[in-house]
Amino acid sequence: MDEHAGRVGPEEPGGDEGRYVTIFRSRLRVEAGEEYETVAEATEERARRAPGFVEFKTFAAPDGERVSIVVFDSAEHHRAWREDPLHREAQRLGRERFYEEFEITVCRPLHAISWRRSPG
Repeated sequence: MDEHAGRVGPEEPGGDEGRYVTIFRSRLRVEAGEEYETVAEATEERARRAPGFVEFKTFAAPDGERVSIVVFDSAEHHRAWREDPLHREAQRLGRERFYEEFEITVCRPLHAISWRRSPG
């Protein structure tokens, strides 16, 4: 088997060099509740329909930290999402009503490897 099979990096065809990845780490306020869920669902749905959308996943840790990973295919599409009016409103509500704390990191892949087990 080729030792490089499945490897994809910026210097190789099909690389992720154009992708922008946002890592959003947060902790909700106890009182965030149903309003938060409604805003979060609408915001995620809007992101999924945005030009250049690739992926949106959210995970919750046992200690209450939540991590969302949002990927867009280019700087232009990422910027458009960042400036989207509904997204801006969700950010404002997050600061005012929903979050105890949050951290946003935006990055670009330097190297990516993917592998999938063959069926059978």
